[in-house]
Amino acid sequence: MQVLISQLNSYRNAFVFFLLIILLLVANGSVYAQKTDTAKKVNISILKTIRFESFQTDSGVINKFIGDVQLQQAESIMYCDSAYLNQKTNNLEAFSNVKIIQPGGTEAMSDYLRYTGNIKLAFMKGNVSLTDGKSKLWCTELTYDLTTKTGTYDQGGTLQNDATTVSSNSGVYDVKNKDSRFKGNVIITDPQYNIKSEDLGYNTETKVIRFFSPSVVLGDKSKLVTSSGTYDSKNEIAHFISRSSITDADQYLEADTINYDKHTGNGDATGHVISIDTAQHSTLYCGHADYNGKTHKLLAVDKPVLKQMNGADSLFMRADTFYSAPVPKKSIQKDSTTTTEKKVEKPSRHAGKTKKQVKQPEIEPATDTAAIDSTSPRFFIGYHHVLIFSDSLQGKCDSISYSQADSILRMMKNPAAWAHNSQITGDTIILKMDSGKLKSIFVPNNALLVTRSGPPKAQMFDQVQGKTLTGHFVNNAITYMVVYPNAESIFFPKDEKNQYLGVNQGTSEKMKVYFKNQKVDRIILEQEPHNTMTPLNQINISTTRLSRFIWLEDLRPKSREELFK
Repeated sequence: MQVLISQLNSYRNAFVFFLLIILLLVANGSVYAQKTDTAKKVNISILKTIRFESFQTDSGVINKFIGDVQLQQAESIMYCDSAYLNQKTNNLEAFSNVKIIQPGGTEAMSDYLRYTGNIKLAFMKGNVSLTDGKSKLWCTELTYDLTTKTGTYDQGGTLQNDATTVSSNSGVYDVKNKDSRFKGNVIITDPQYNIKSEDLGYNTETKVIRFFSPSVVLGDKSKLVTSSGTYDSKNEIAHFISRSSITDADQYLEADTINYDKHTGNGDATGHVISIDTAQHSTLYCGHADYNGKTHKLLAVDKPVLKQMNGADSLFMRADTFYSAPVPKKSIQKDSTTTTEKKVEKPSRHAGKTKKQVKQPEIEPATDTAAIDSTSPRFFIGYHHVLIFSDSLQGKCDSISYSQADSILRMMKNPAAWAHNSQITGDTIILKMDSGKLKSIFVPNNALLVTRSGPPKAQMFDQVQGKTLTGHFVNNAITYMVVYPNAESIFFPKDEKNQYLGVNQGTSEKMKVYFKNQKVDRIILEQEPHNTMTPLNQINISTTRLSRFIWLEDLRPKSREELFK
């Protein structure tokens, strides 16, 4: 029995010892927590006042300070005409001529202040201003965090930074990091631009504007529409990452992303790019374009298509790559004269010369660059897999050049052009347009004209070939052409009843071909003519071909939509 009692006493003593250890641990934890809370809490102390009162309330003792009041919490100094301080809750109310001064030149002013000291959060009302010494924010109500130096308002406010003014319904101003976020009827006024938005950010030090919603930026002669991206107004660098557009007096640009550096002039646009030149009535579509605003040069890739307005009949041109630049003014007359006089109207001057001896018009003379501006006529050079489409003309070649100065289009390397029922090929094809209509066509070497005669199954083709070919159009319809020298022809003439007479095969130094209803009507042989007529039943029509005959109808673009595929 005594042994049992002794064991019970041992268990009791051990339990009491264990309980004491637990109580000590709890007590120490409580003391540590109290020390931690006390360490976080920074009391508001009084530095100066004219009159002091104290009274007891349910929430604790309230100290009232009247006249030239100065209070301090950590490094922040507060001024006011009168204040109520609850030292137990560390909360403060201040009235009239309220001012908070923080290190670094930050000042906040208002008519009224309600301050929660433990979290250093101030609610300010009435004639509120917040400044870092350089930028200044005005509003009617402001919630200001003294720790982060961040002010928030939702009753309207205005930020002034140098010559830039920003107003909005609500906003957040981070004095420490100089970042601002404005929402609701945002208006930015600057000597260089004006902005309207519903949501944007602004850094008062870097002067970078961030767009978070549809916004409109108006310059002296330009308009920008975007909803996402940045604009560095100090360095004039734009980076827009959503569908955006830029409009000025003569140009319009739209793309999924746009980047532009005004100082270097370099810019690029990516994603469903649409570039419109309103002065020259042209539109460029592509997947990506690089542009320089100073030289006005442009390089377009990713399925570029150029649309040139020609009255009611627009001309579409597609290539793998398009390069474009303004035509220097001193070169316009020279280029036009060279092309018109030597190639279109008087091709006979080149008779007997080789292809290399025929002088080609200059595409980009390096003269009078100072005369170039955004409204100057442009030239375009397209490289590889070129397709051309309009209602009156279709074509294909490997490369192309087009000048808005003289409306001359040059098709190079394996070119083929179709006008209604006629196909024209050669080493190079030069087309001249006037007032939006085809005026003439010139082939300087290895010229060939093929026109279908009869139904497709008949495989009957009127054919004319020679060294050069010059054709003329009226209302986009070919009327007559001259082939010279070494002209050859195969022609299926008809009588008055539209019945075939046979096949006419001729040669001469020079031929004139006349058209009626888009088909060959008659051929006149001049200078050493030789001509034979053979009945149709005595020839094999399918083999009645000139030496350079080729029919490329399968390569002919059938619609403008084909160019955008």
